[in-house]
Amino acid sequence: MARLDELRLMVKVARMYYQQGLTQNEIMDRLHIHQSTVSRLLKRAEREGIVRVVISVPTGIHADLEEALQSAYGLKDAVVVDSGEDEDQIVRDLGAAAAFVLENTVKPGEVIGISCWSAALLAMVDAMHPTPKAPGSRVVQILGGVGSPGAPTHATIMTRRLAALLGAEITPLPAPGVVGSPQARRVLMQDPFVQEAVRWFKSLTLALVGIGSVEPSKMLAASGNVFSSEELKLLSSKGAVGDICLRFFDAAGRPVNTRLNERVISIELEQLRQVPRVIGVAGGRRKFAAIRGALAGKWINVLITDRLTAERLIEQRSVAAAAPGAASARRGKL
Repeated sequence: MARLDELRLMVKVARMYYQQGLTQNEIMDRLHIHQSTVSRLLKRAEREGIVRVVISVPTGIHADLEEALQSAYGLKDAVVVDSGEDEDQIVRDLGAAAAFVLENTVKPGEVIGISCWSAALLAMVDAMHPTPKAPGSRVVQILGGVGSPGAPTHATIMTRRLAALLGAEITPLPAPGVVGSPQARRVLMQDPFVQEAVRWFKSLTLALVGIGSVEPSKMLAASGNVFSSEELKLLSSKGAVGDICLRFFDAAGRPVNTRLNERVISIELEQLRQVPRVIGVAGGRRKFAAIRGALAGKWINVLITDRLTAERLIEQRSVAAAAPGAASARRGKL
């Protein structure tokens, strides 16, 4: 085919596809050419500059930050919401974003773990619409949901609401997140309903988790599932910067193992690592160190956060990568 003839056909195919809205099969039938030829001409039209794809990013969408987070921290996905510094507003925005992600990505037969006592996950449930996309699914509570009678939101109720929205079965974890002694934990772990929930941990296909700082949130503090101020000081002295399901880790993401672990009823970090998709929903200045630690430990592989937190995460990652020690380490691997 002569160059001019090929360009003419390329333009015709491009106009039919992009301007007239015809499918590749329809173009194939009209022009009596093979479908692979249509596909090849469309690709060449882009390379030749005949077709130029321009993506106009609306205000408030931060696709560049999302891609940077994925690249810097090895995430499967990242969602960045356009929010300010007001903590309550961040929580609402994160919840709405998490609801959209779950509604559009949940699959039939999913086994979904949810960490309770998270304000962001409560906001997610509040923002969700009923979805028909999850038949045969199950929602499993992965952090003890029994709290103070005066707690504003009972975790089991939140878990039940999520299951109802998804049309899923529910497996609650009918125990406190923190108990008074290792002996009390051992007794509760013998309960058949607690054992049933724990058995489901190894079958999770998706986990929805909040990321907490060492200093507990208002919601967690009100639930009574907290350690004393002296115990929190002990965690800080051991380098703890945050937790997932009351399992603490340091700035490098390493688990902080103390006797306090023997009083927690929740999924363990190593169990969480085996879950194919772990969505961490957290943001705000107060939680920055905890989010960075969770990313460093690779305890989550999807992050939903706010713009300012995302920018700081990328900035600090860039600074760490540019440090002389990092350069030497890279040379040593070559």
